[in-house]
Order: sequence, then structure tokens, then C-alpha cells
Amino acid sequence: MRIAYAADDENDTTRAVVTYLEEQGHEVVAVAPAQPWPQLGAAVGAAVAGGEVDYGVVLCWTGTGTAIAANKLALSLKRLAPDVAVEVVQAFLDTTESDPDERANIERLRELEG
Repeated sequence: MRIAYAADDENDTTRAVVTYLEEQGHEVVAVAPAQPWPQLGAAVGAAVAGGEVDYGVVLCWTGTGTAIAANKLALSLKRLAPDVAVEVVQAFLDTTESDPDERANIERLRELEG
């Protein structure tokens, strides 16, 4: 898989996530290097929406702003240890289909996205 990746800081958590993705055979596509979180979140989201990559992973201090900007998986650098961040990414990528009980809500989100 091609996975867009961006972070507004580099630390043990970001390195652990990139290393994990590469060890799993994924191509990590760095986007928006050295950009503030709104730009990097939007850049990752645009790469996914444009079909350039299959998934996007963004990391910032809380994970909130990048999630809003990217509308993709966003992780908190402040709250997650490297091994937990890798676990979250693994669970995200290993999930092949959504919870059947949530399909209606997921469709509602798609409608909101236009």
C-alpha cells in the first residue's frame, strides 16, 4: 500500500510509526515536510482524496487539528507512546470493514462530506 505520512514534529513515536509501516512492506510517501499541522493535515487528506495514496497517517501534538484538516487517521504525539502509536496504525490498517452496526452512521458522514 502507498501511505501518505506527515508530522509536525519528529520524535520516537513518528520514527516508530514510519519504521513499522516500512517493515510491513508499505510505501511511505512523506508529504508537506516542515509544514504547520493545518497544511500537513490538508496535504495528506488531499493525497488520499486524489487517489495518489491508499491511506493517510498524520501526527501532531494532540492529533485533533490534523484529524480535522485531513479527515484521516491522526495520532497524538503527546499522548501516545511509540508502541501504542504503532498498535493504533496496525489496527487501522488491519480493519477490512466497518462495524455493521455503524454502517448507517458512516453513510451519514459520507453525505456530510458532500
